[in-house]
Amino acid sequence: MAATPVWSVDPRTGKQREQVAVEATSRDVDEAVRAAHAARGALADAATRAAFLRGAADLLDESADRVVEAADAETALGPGRLTGELARTTGQLRAFADAVDEGAYLDIRIDRADPDRTPPRPELRRFKVPLGVVAVYAASNFPLAFSVPGGDTASALAAGCPVVVKAHPDHPATSELCASLLRRAAVAAGLPADVVSVVHGFDSGLELIRHPLVSAAGFTGSIRGGRALFDAAAARPVPIPFHGELGSLNPVVVTPAAAAERAEEIGAGLAGSVTLGVGQFCVKPGLVLVPEGADGDRVTGALTKALGETEPGVLLDHRMRENFVAGVRERTALAGVTAPVAPGAGGEHTVGAGYLSVAARSLVGVDSGDSGDSGSGYEVLLEECFGPVTVVVRYADQGEAAAVLDRLSGNLSATLQLSTAEAGGAPGPAAELLSQVTALAGRVVVNNWPTGVAVAPAQHHGGPYPAATSHSTSVGGTAIERWLRPVAYQSVPDPLLPPELREANPLGLPRRVTEAGPEQRQG
Repeated sequence: MAATPVWSVDPRTGKQREQVAVEATSRDVDEAVRAAHAARGALADAATRAAFLRGAADLLDESADRVVEAADAETALGPGRLTGELARTTGQLRAFADAVDEGAYLDIRIDRADPDRTPPRPELRRFKVPLGVVAVYAASNFPLAFSVPGGDTASALAAGCPVVVKAHPDHPATSELCASLLRRAAVAAGLPADVVSVVHGFDSGLELIRHPLVSAAGFTGSIRGGRALFDAAAARPVPIPFHGELGSLNPVVVTPAAAAERAEEIGAGLAGSVTLGVGQFCVKPGLVLVPEGADGDRVTGALTKALGETEPGVLLDHRMRENFVAGVRERTALAGVTAPVAPGAGGEHTVGAGYLSVAARSLVGVDSGDSGDSGSGYEVLLEECFGPVTVVVRYADQGEAAAVLDRLSGNLSATLQLSTAEAGGAPGPAAELLSQVTALAGRVVVNNWPTGVAVAPAQHHGGPYPAATSHSTSVGGTAIERWLRPVAYQSVPDPLLPPELREANPLGLPRRVTEAGPEQRQG
């Protein structure tokens, strides 16, 4: 059987640019995984891993013009956006190198033996070890930061896990270029190139998740695709952790007091967040609760003005464009749904930004007399529509707003737009709203917008299902925890312990020590 070609496609025209690879066969996937598995021992030395990550960042920066040009040709995201994304990507790599040097991620804990306790306590020493080969499934909307050189890859390598990336079909040339740079960096650091490899093709993704030598997986993409892989990971003879980011509506609540205080600012800010990256951010606000009345009208008026001035844009591929147009059509066909600024097809290859509007009582079943069950048709408004559109829900009072929020599933983010007095702790709905959205999301934003996920130690990019399939984050320093497991050593003689746990602490790692006796301390 002839090999299936993998083409790089220009989303601005829909035309093929070049063939960059062929789809991986079962044998290709097996060879990539086995080579990665064989290379895992080479990643054991922390200093070498840190040098590798910094070297990869340096090579990406040195090749910035080529990387940005390739990514723009395949995604139409623009040089400005992609230059910033590349800086974020290399910053992630260096941040994980710093984390490796520091060693706190190992979470070393030592409990001294205490025979006088009841019952007696043995000597216990605990730290974390890498899981093994990690499968990474690249995202469509971030060809760098959530793709071959992105956060999943960087954090897995930092943990000491080799990586096999299933490239996204929207940017295969960018994936091959970035993989070649990472493999060069590995060799320069004294590691086998196969600590990072790339495979292409839909079937290769299934082969990868089922391979017995793959120990964990990270995914960013759709609910449908992610759930299929999640189920496959669980159905293996030996199930493995699957850390998936699947989809999110990212609700926003504008309080009446906030609308009264700064309606125009909120409306304009919302438009910017909805249209950033042509609405293709995973934390794009997809549902916005705006109060009924004159102040709420000022919010939607500013939103209407800003969206009406937004030029049509190109989505990542034509399949996404077709899904966006069909999704908008399905939603606007519902009774009571209006389109003050009609989103949908722009030109032959573009889409126009817009928003839909509906009364809260429609979503909670007040008008129809039901309880908003799945047969009403309105449930589609509570699902993500990928692209530059949001749904504005007009609510009469806090009870209606709370009832809409009660219908939502898990989200990556939830945003509250509050007045100055509410943000300062004045009596009002703010505290109740904060509590309600905390149950819905992995990140709660107040008087800001969720688009833009800072790479920082305190960041959490995840949330209740279907936003994510685990409680871990895919952004920030603690993302490394996904690829580690704890091991405790009981009464093991010091010379036999891993260097990280030996009494002399030869690596100078941070550790928490519990001494024997009645007084407990940390050191």
